[in-house]
Amino acid sequence: MEQIQEEESNDSDEKKEQESSTELDGTPSIGGPTPEELQRKYEELNDRFLRLAADFDNYRKRMEREVQEQARYALEAFATELLEVVDNFERALSADPSSAQEGLDQIHKLFCTIMEKQGIVPIRAKGRKFDPTEQEAIAYIPSDEEEGTVIDEVCCGYRMHDRIIRFAKVAVAKKKETE
Repeated sequence: MEQIQEEESNDSDEKKEQESSTELDGTPSIGGPTPEELQRKYEELNDRFLRLAADFDNYRKRMEREVQEQARYALEAFATELLEVVDNFERALSADPSSAQEGLDQIHKLFCTIMEKQGIVPIRAKGRKFDPTEQEAIAYIPSDEEEGTVIDEVCCGYRMHDRIIRFAKVAVAKKKETE
């Protein structure tokens, strides 16, 4: 099988040599292509190369512009959803003060829903073991709770998809000193 492929390859190489050793009019050439022919082929190949390089450069620049534009307007949908929250705050501020708490609760629910749609979720810390990969301890408080348990959450932390975007600021229990 390999021998047949080698013979075909050799035949193909011989045909190429014969074709290259003939003039354009079909008569055999003794010394190969003339310098003018070589110059013409060189110029054609060089022109093709320059055009290809220019096309690639244009493509690269176009992709850079598209990436910059995507980054610039990536948050447009998120910002549009947040405008609903702003509208509701304005309505709540102009409404009767007695219904303000109910309005604020509704706005909070809407805001949390919008954040969840964007993959932003709160990190629940209170009552759990302290985890330095999600929480930042800002105080250690003597407590009857098990040492290392989060007993107070001063500032809620948030995760966007798999990445922490803000650590929860927490107070952690430590053993009471006995006297």
